[in-house]
Amino acid sequence: MNVLHLNKMKKLLLIGCLIAFTLSSCTDSSSYTLGVWKNRSDFDGVARSEAASFMIDGNGYICCGYDGKYRLYDLWEYNVSTNSWTQRASLPETAKRNAGVGFSVNGKGYITTGYDGNVNLKDTWEYDPVNDRWTQKADFGGTARYDALSFAIGDYGYVGTGYDGNYLKDFYRYDPVNDKWVIMDGTAGMNGFSGKKRRSGSAFVIDNIAYICCGQSNGTYVDDFWKFDPSTGTWTQLRDIANNNTDEDYDDDYAGIARAQAVTFVIDGKGYLVTGENGTLKSDYWVYNPATDLWSGDSDDDYTALTVKASARKKAVAFSTGTRGFIVTGASSSLYFDDMWELSPYEYYEE
Repeated sequence: MNVLHLNKMKKLLLIGCLIAFTLSSCTDSSSYTLGVWKNRSDFDGVARSEAASFMIDGNGYICCGYDGKYRLYDLWEYNVSTNSWTQRASLPETAKRNAGVGFSVNGKGYITTGYDGNVNLKDTWEYDPVNDRWTQKADFGGTARYDALSFAIGDYGYVGTGYDGNYLKDFYRYDPVNDKWVIMDGTAGMNGFSGKKRRSGSAFVIDNIAYICCGQSNGTYVDDFWKFDPSTGTWTQLRDIANNNTDEDYDDDYAGIARAQAVTFVIDGKGYLVTGENGTLKSDYWVYNPATDLWSGDSDDDYTALTVKASARKKAVAFSTGTRGFIVTGASSSLYFDDMWELSPYEYYEE
């Protein structure tokens, strides 16, 4: 397939119209898919799923996960500039896990919650890239769990939802300076989360506002969508990510968004929801514009559905520099992946 930038595509169409001036109209019979996925350096660690990730100083980090036989405790750094991987200090073997969460605050990375093959976890670990060293911190404030979601804004990390034998909806804020977790329940200037309970949900942050969506609860894929503003400590419900309102046109093609075990990243102020599963593995992606509170991604006009070039998968990880977004690892049935892909969102594939 040829990769065409949009302006080049328009020029080619114009030339085609001029050549066909005797026709009453000029139509484009080609189909174009927005976004070009480019293969980057394969992950140097063992193939895995359910790892945790965070960003520090523009580089991505992947920690822990499950390779189909063992829970892992290694840490790898991806240098975005050189497209290369370097192994860093591992967690203690006793801290091995999968289905944990990661976030970064003030130049340090954090891992918490997860499952070690025997019990659910709530221990929290801090990674210092300057000294290449892990330090155990205060335990997560809620129950031990896995399949939670996390994000960071400003000087704080946030972790919530997940599964501890029951589906959960509680959220906690972590203060690294004081090494303290605080529950977000209407006290301490932060309202509690009013959305549905969930595990394997997704979160992303745009302009210091967090957005959470997707996940699974009691055998269904949740379709409520929320944002959190730390400046006011409040949650606000946004439009559902499903065709739930027959009076609105925006949701006509929203049937494919709800899913679990997806990944997210942010490019140029828009959120990208990628891969996952909703009964079947997903290879598509959806784009959220906070200015309009609308998603795009299904078939529209002359463009086919937005898809990932890599194999359909779930339980991958993702990270973003804010202008570049990457997905890596993941699983498909009994297969585990170590490939890595970057999205160029403004380029087009010609079908």
